[in-house]
Amino acid sequence: MTRRTAIVPTILLAVACTAPTTPAPPPPDAEPLVFSGNPAGGSVALIQSFGPLIAMLRKETGREIRIEESGTYPRFIEGVRSGEIDFAAFGPLSYLQAKDRGARIAVVGAQVKEKGDQPAYRAYGIVPAGSPVKSLADARGLRTCFVDKGSTSGYLYPAAALMALGINPATDVQAKFAGTHEAAALAVANGHCDIGFAFDAMVDRHLIERGQITADDLVRVWQSEPIPGAPIVVSDHLPQDLRDRIATAITDKGNADYLRTNGFCRAECPLGDAGSYGYAQVSDDFYDEIHQLCQVVGPEACTTG
Repeated sequence: MTRRTAIVPTILLAVACTAPTTPAPPPPDAEPLVFSGNPAGGSVALIQSFGPLIAMLRKETGREIRIEESGTYPRFIEGVRSGEIDFAAFGPLSYLQAKDRGARIAVVGAQVKEKGDQPAYRAYGIVPAGSPVKSLADARGLRTCFVDKGSTSGYLYPAAALMALGINPATDVQAKFAGTHEAAALAVANGHCDIGFAFDAMVDRHLIERGQITADDLVRVWQSEPIPGAPIVVSDHLPQDLRDRIATAITDKGNADYLRTNGFCRAECPLGDAGSYGYAQVSDDFYDEIHQLCQVVGPEACTTG
C-alpha cells in the first residue's frame, strides 16, 4: 500500500511494558499501521491525546503504529477513505461524512468521559470575558467562529441551535471557519471573533492546562444537549483478525485504569481529544441523531462535496 507523506514528522511509539496476551508476529514485510484523528488541536495535541492508547495497541497487535496529523478535515476524511489511514478517531459528523465518501470503516468504540458514563460530550458557545453577548439569540450579525463544516460540536450542533432561533448560520452571522477547536476558542479569547464554538473539554480543560487562556478569559453562553461520543473506527481493508484484536483492545483495555496500571501513562491519563476515561462499544445506529440534525441544517451538512 502506498502511504502519503505525513504533514508533520511521524511519531514512532515505543512501548516498554508487558501485556497478558501475546499477539501473533506480523508478516516480515508488514508496514506500520497508521492512526490519525480529527484535526481538533494540531499534531502535538493528537500525540498527547492518543499516545497511551496507541502504545497499548502496539503491544496488543505486535505492529508498529504511526500517528499522523492530517491538517484539515477534508484531508483527514480522504486519508481514511483511500485506506492510507488504517484506524482513526473521528467526530460523529466527520464519521458520517467519511462514510458518505465511500470509506469502508466500522465503529469499534465511542469516547466515555467518566467511568460508568454513557459516551457523550457537549458543544459550547463562548464569548470573551466582559462581552455584552449573553446568549445565542444575540449572535445575529456578529463575527462568529465555527471550527469546520466537518465538525460536530464546532459547526453542526451550533448551526442547528442558531437555526432554531431563526438565525441562518450562513447569512445572518459573519461566519468564519477557524479550522480547529483550539483556533476557534483562541480567536474568541483574543477578540478576533465575537462568539465562537468548540467542544467542552477544549474550553474547560485543554487551553487552560496549556496556559493559553485562564479560566476567566471565556464565558459560556450556550451548551448543546449531549452529543453521541466521538467514535474510533477501523478500516475494512485490514485483516479481520487484526480488526478484531484492535476492537477488543480498545473497549477492554483502552481506559485510564488499565493504561495507568500497566505503565502506559501516569496520573489521570485522559484519553482522546476530549480527555476521556475510555471507550464503550456502540453500533452505527448510535449516531442516528447526527443524521437527523443533518436534515435540519441541510442534507449537504453530512456530505463533503
